[in-house]
Amino acid sequence: MERNIIHLDLDAFFVAVECQRNPFLKGKPLIVGGSSRRGVVAACSYETRKFGVHSAMPIYLALQLCPDAIIISGDVEAYTLASHLVTDIIADAAPLFEKSSIDEFYIDASGMDRYFGAFKWAIELRKKIVKESNLPISLGMSVNKLVSKVATGEFKPNAEQHIEAGTEKEFLAPLSVDKIPMIGKQTSSFLYDMGVRTVATLREMPLKFLISAFGKNGISLWNKANGIDDSAVVPYVEQKSISTECTFEEDTIDVKRLKSILIAMVEKVAFQLREQQKLASCLTVKIRYSNFDTETKQMQIPYTSSDHVLLRLVTELFDKLYNRRMLIRLVGVRLSGLVHGSHQISLFDDTAETISLYQAIDHIKHKHGVEKLTRATTLGVNRRVRMEMNMFKGNLR
Repeated sequence: MERNIIHLDLDAFFVAVECQRNPFLKGKPLIVGGSSRRGVVAACSYETRKFGVHSAMPIYLALQLCPDAIIISGDVEAYTLASHLVTDIIADAAPLFEKSSIDEFYIDASGMDRYFGAFKWAIELRKKIVKESNLPISLGMSVNKLVSKVATGEFKPNAEQHIEAGTEKEFLAPLSVDKIPMIGKQTSSFLYDMGVRTVATLREMPLKFLISAFGKNGISLWNKANGIDDSAVVPYVEQKSISTECTFEEDTIDVKRLKSILIAMVEKVAFQLREQQKLASCLTVKIRYSNFDTETKQMQIPYTSSDHVLLRLVTELFDKLYNRRMLIRLVGVRLSGLVHGSHQISLFDDTAETISLYQAIDHIKHKHGVEKLTRATTLGVNRRVRMEMNMFKGNLR
């Protein structure tokens, strides 16, 4: 059976939501991002993109390129509500769908052609989304996720594009190599230096050469250049929380040690959030006394996955919670109220320096392990205690 994989991508999502909330902004050069010139662009309208503005660009540089741009701070709660609305519309109609980010979806419509046509069904679904959400969305369909995503990106906004089975190579051939998903700046620059600028040229490169130059990634590059992608559409499940606990071998009243452990916990769960491209809006601290009495305290927080924000708040909660001065046998941290989305959502109040720092930290942790890079305050945490931090994911819907 021929695969029919649909990719749906909300066009300039943050900008579209802001224009929906304030029609005056429609058609204006609009930047959603940090509140200061040291902040970065989280999203921008198509009117600014023609000047070279793009996401993750420093605000000051964006203003140099487009001085007339209107800058507004992001409202992640509004974006989350809009995303949930679109998700519910898709869930009511699609047999199998994957929500890959706050504004991006894949649907496996394989087998629908025998009834009324997968592409026709996809077009009708897109019309329904636009009508019920009043948000623009683009559609691409092909035999796999890779080609469908590229098609959506090439023809948006308001795209409705079907790449027929057997024409994948022909479609990809003239495109620049940096149009292929997961080919970053470093890889594309390396390919450019080699004289490889189009997918067609990349496809002509011997597989052995690509493996020698890029290792295992060389195989992935060759497959992508040939339009090959067997990855499945992963059924959508909403994760509600992520948490970690530590039960001590010996009960303790050492507040300094307890806070060091909480800091180590926050580092772990925050890294998990960033790895999953999620943000939390609720923080909970839990303690269990030696007599097994268990108490928790939670607070609503601005959407974040940043250590420096969470560390301050978890210490505040612990100070309010621990007032009995009894021995403690367990402490725990839970982050909940999770939303999907790329790291851009958390860029609204970050500076370029902060973002670069977190990217470097996460790269080291991803490559060498979470515990290879920690704050100095956690260096005294007993190794056995670290081993007792049993990371587990919260309830799934």
